[in-house]
Amino acid sequence: MAIRTDPVLGDADIAEVGALLADRARCRVLMALNDGRALSASVLADEAGVSRSTASGHLGRLTSAGLLRVETQGRHRYYRLAGRGVGELLEKLTEFAPARPVRSLREGTRAAQLRAARTCYDHLAGRLGVAIMAQLLREDYLEGGDGCYHPHRGGTDRVSAHGSDVDYALTPAGQRFLDQVGVRIPDGNRRLIRYCVDWSEQRHHLGGRLGRAVLEHFLAQQWIRRREVGRAVQVTTAGRAALAECFRITWD
Repeated sequence: MAIRTDPVLGDADIAEVGALLADRARCRVLMALNDGRALSASVLADEAGVSRSTASGHLGRLTSAGLLRVETQGRHRYYRLAGRGVGELLEKLTEFAPARPVRSLREGTRAAQLRAARTCYDHLAGRLGVAIMAQLLREDYLEGGDGCYHPHRGGTDRVSAHGSDVDYALTPAGQRFLDQVGVRIPDGNRRLIRYCVDWSEQRHHLGGRLGRAVLEHFLAQQWIRRREVGRAVQVTTAGRAALAECFRITWD
């Protein structure tokens, strides 16, 4: 369904847009791309918590309407938000209907595993990544924001682009804490702390060099282990103990 424009007035057919976004599963597929990633249909289905056949139908309609674009790499097709205009549309809609954490993923599914703990680029995401960042903020190890997603801030597109509107900083107490835990931040020109909005929790988790250092430390200490397929990770028994002792996070 292509979104039509009146040739004289230039007004979008709001009814068609509303009908397109009226399906909850279709919106979940769309919002799974709200951090700017390009994902395959199978990964999108897992992250949105819908079947692959359901995702395929929704992707066709969203692409035909111009809300998504397809990027081809070899034999593979990836989907991404079509651009700034789509991000602005979603951002405006969330002002009227604020996003809530995803609560409908079935226990034991790959989507539920991704929601609990996963990698995002080179850092931790899911409930685990969000919990770690929230605790660092509560302990004043980080400063600069509250860890919540505020789509109304500023004038840039934070839905279809990577987050960069909140300047988080590591405090002296935070540096002492990292030294105590054994997290070593690599050198480089990359930003030290870059927030990334978690698609399921609608809160920030750590990116940048600090996020990468935390992930690498958790893997080296065997506090987490990668699952055989996909980006989901599993918190080990040692990891649960370390989260409780070092971060005051109860992981069940």
